[in-house]
Amino acid sequence: MAENPDIEPYIEALEIQNVVASSAIGQEIDLEALAMDLEGVDFDPEEFPGLIYRIEEPHATALIFRSGKIVCTGANSVDGVHEALASVFETLRDLSLRVDDDPTITVQNIVVSGDLGERLNLNAIAIGFGLEAVEYEPEQFPALVYRLEDPAVAALLFGSGKTIITGCKQLEDAEEATDVLVERLSDLSLLG
Repeated sequence: MAENPDIEPYIEALEIQNVVASSAIGQEIDLEALAMDLEGVDFDPEEFPGLIYRIEEPHATALIFRSGKIVCTGANSVDGVHEALASVFETLRDLSLRVDDDPTITVQNIVVSGDLGERLNLNAIAIGFGLEAVEYEPEQFPALVYRLEDPAVAALLFGSGKTIITGCKQLEDAEEATDVLVERLSDLSLLG
């Protein structure tokens, strides 16, 4: 069994790429009227059932649905997604829509990139992790997909050593997943 390397450099390499969060204003919205009142929106109900509203600062996109549900994506931090949704709420209030003072915001997914710092032998990892625990079809997709149970996330490992961890609810999920990956790879002598 290989000695496990210091996890800190791997944790430091983690970087949030996207945060997806949902909220709702508690009432139906006339999207046609809203599309006319808002600048910088895309609204084509035959293509997509919601209004696409791009937020400049912080950079994010809000998908606003007739039901009053709002999905925000594209922020690169949890604070950023909260700021973007606060901006959407304020804009809607300015257009005389009733929005609660503090609508609930639920983080649905955080996508985090990482780097294990060396090339990975994905074939050996697929065998070492167990073929039932991974999806690896290099002809279809250049990464190995490893679904962890705790935390319940999916880790994509690329031959370059880069990783993408998705399904996180908080950054700590990506940190825990990276710890698991480094430990498993080290135990199999496939890292370090």
